[in-house]
Amino acid sequence: MSDTWNTRTKLVHGGTRRSQYGEMAEAIFMTQGFAYESAEAAEARFIQAGEDEFIYARYGNPTVRMFEDRMAGIEGAEAAFATASGMAAVNGALMSLLRAGDHLVSARALFGSCLYIVEDILPRFGVEVTLVDGTDIEAWRAAIRPDTKAVFLESLSNPTLELIDIKAVCDLAHAVGAQVVVDNVFATPIFSRAFDLGADVVVYSTTKHVDGQGRCLGGVVLGRAEYIRKVLEPYLKHTGGAMSPFNAWVMLKGLETLDLRVRAMSESAHKIAHALAGHNKLARVIYPHLSGHPQHALALRDMEQGGTVLSLDIHGGQEAAFRVLNALQIFTISNNLGDAKSIITHPATTTHQRLDVAQRDALGITPGLIRVSVGLEDVGDLLADLETALAAA
Repeated sequence: MSDTWNTRTKLVHGGTRRSQYGEMAEAIFMTQGFAYESAEAAEARFIQAGEDEFIYARYGNPTVRMFEDRMAGIEGAEAAFATASGMAAVNGALMSLLRAGDHLVSARALFGSCLYIVEDILPRFGVEVTLVDGTDIEAWRAAIRPDTKAVFLESLSNPTLELIDIKAVCDLAHAVGAQVVVDNVFATPIFSRAFDLGADVVVYSTTKHVDGQGRCLGGVVLGRAEYIRKVLEPYLKHTGGAMSPFNAWVMLKGLETLDLRVRAMSESAHKIAHALAGHNKLARVIYPHLSGHPQHALALRDMEQGGTVLSLDIHGGQEAAFRVLNALQIFTISNNLGDAKSIITHPATTTHQRLDVAQRDALGITPGLIRVSVGLEDVGDLLADLETALAAA
């Protein structure tokens, strides 16, 4: 893959490995094991596998490696490791970095499962965790200590779409030698360049925009080769979080149209957010490129477009929100996002239902908040569907 290629070209051609048959579509190597010509060859490969040599599908696979190389190419990372799901990526990135006695500083506004890892799992293994308001750089400054090992944040939080100044946080973390892990799923690989802003490790749930058509689970962790090969890979290959070859093939096909899909979806989300701003049934319309967003200037600086997701806070709480959801005809009630089909969910009773009321209040997840993932349907139809449903609130 040429470093001079632009993103769309890398999304189509990056990492391609062709067999002796010269196939056009990437081959699916549906095998969990690999044969060796001799006992000596097996011994040599276990000591040090070459670039195109594989041992076991849990360690690596040609189809999966194509996907990893393509993702690394578009992100500008040295290496990548693909995982069975986005949460396997988050868990692997954090668990491989941290051990008993280490200190982690994390933004408080996280996806429910991410918060579970940070609040419940890591402390069980002796990791000290400090949660902060990610939008407050002074809170980061106060929390990061000389012994802080890592910081974790979502570049764009789920579901309240708060932005964090990644560059400022990276500067503070790197001053004490801490690693910065960024979950970049909402911002997408197209609109946010976390590595350029200083991130050390970037994770994605490729279930979302990369697949983009509701078919497969997947995740990926990207970073320096030293970290991926010597820290993350040993942890993941021994704990079994690897991506399947079939899912990797689906993700490769998804990458080919990622730029086109995400830009079209973001343009529609932008139009819907501006059209609904000030609606009398809404307490808030939350969208990064809307002028009323608290981090609007930061969004303009760090995100090329506002993304594919917006959130609506409906007057009347949960009862009114449910009436809106149940009145929709095009939007599907589901807890996924980044799909070609428009999806809507009520975070307080789905993705963040395990949090108590005080925790949800602290995160701004009100009873009336709904998260809207804008798909590829006609934007006029989507807006009409939302406006008709809001009339039912």
